Amino acid sequence: MPKRVYPKRRSDRRRRATRKAPTHPGRPTGETLLTAASLCPPLCFDYEEVASEYVENTDLDYETHGLTVRAVVSTATHDTTFPETPMSDTSLFAPVPLGKLTLLNRLVMAPMTRSRAAGNVPNALMAEYYAQRAGAGLIITEGTSPSPNGLGYARIPGLFSEEQVAGWKLVTDAVHAKGGHIFAQLMHTGRVGHPLNLPKGAELIAPSAVAAPGEMYTDQQGMQAHPVPRTMTEADLGKTRAEFVQAARNAVAAHFDGVELHGANGYLLEQFLSPNTNERRDAYGGSVERRMRFVLEVVHAVDDAIGGDKVGIRLSPYGANAGMTPYPEIDETYNLLVEKLVVTGIQYIHIVDHSAMGAPSVPEKLKHALRKAWPRTYVASGGFDRAKAEVALRERRADLIAFGRPFLSNPDLVTRLQKNLPLNPPDFSTFYTPGPKGYTDYPAAG
Repeated sequence: MPKRVYPKRRSDRRRRATRKAPTHPGRPTGETLLTAASLCPPLCFDYEEVASEYVENTDLDYETHGLTVRAVVSTATHDTTFPETPMSDTSLFAPVPLGKLTLLNRLVMAPMTRSRAAGNVPNALMAEYYAQRAGAGLIITEGTSPSPNGLGYARIPGLFSEEQVAGWKLVTDAVHAKGGHIFAQLMHTGRVGHPLNLPKGAELIAPSAVAAPGEMYTDQQGMQAHPVPRTMTEADLGKTRAEFVQAARNAVAAHFDGVELHGANGYLLEQFLSPNTNERRDAYGGSVERRMRFVLEVVHAVDDAIGGDKVGIRLSPYGANAGMTPYPEIDETYNLLVEKLVVTGIQYIHIVDHSAMGAPSVPEKLKHALRKAWPRTYVASGGFDRAKAEVALRERRADLIAFGRPFLSNPDLVTRLQKNLPLNPPDFSTFYTPGPKGYTDYPAAG
């Protein structure tokens, strides 16, 4: 297993309130050489972004029986109007602040799994890919695992070893050299994966021993049924929290501008939220509030480690990726979760509506409520083109708009949208295959 790197913790002089926590993609293709989307069942991916769903796709001395976390006290107030986030110019192409950053525009390159990280280590080809797309106001990377246990898909990157930090520096430095900004998406796949995709000594863990439906692609043996994950113990919970924190610190060491916690698309954090994947009867399962406890502990801990202005979280209410299914209290869950996230001090929430890809639509009432409740940057994702994005910005339904597949096949998407130029169509057969084809060879507009 790669040697882990643990940068020193930096002091944080922000005023905080301390509390004591109680105990405890489309249908992308994989590869061996899968090159046709028709060979894939429901898989990984942030499935609004690329195609549909790919098949599913401690060193901090946390106490096993208690965790001290800190939350920034928010002074934001709410009324019946949308929050007064920075919207002086609602143009899609106008510069906009994000925490301490100033983004070039309001376009976000959504996270998209591309499976080009051989050995789970970022490389020069990935640096070229992201640098080509540095015209986005903000790039959010493909899902990047904070733990060997979270590498459920073939050839996805991690952020827990020195080699991975060095590889990511190639990427971030290339993006920054072109004036862009980039966040690492921290994605622990949880039950979504297969042992053949994991490094030696790693295992599939989840809130409960509930297997994901369908199959997972492996380079060694092609499609394989999802196995039953091992239920996480209290020790696992503490270790996994610590891995998220260390990955966030590693992201800063790798020159990322921040991190996005992946709480969407059926991966580990969302697995805790749903009663269909969380059957626990301890302090982390049962009621709506208990099911969100682990998510909030991770958010608080990451916020405490690197500062809330460098942190966002992605959520997908009503999402259907990775075998997620509806449950009666979805609206209650997300309304309460966002209410509790407000006081953490994190900079943004990223709300995904996958209905454009065939998932149930997120009710407008819920999206309106989440938008109204959130006092800082609100990112909307799902089925946007230029016209829809500009309407959403003008009506203050979002501060930033995420685009997925258009960025995948159009490295110069910002320019193309500004000039109303036609877009390159994506090559679905190369979404998850190794090498530059369908990755860095999409042409820019002449």
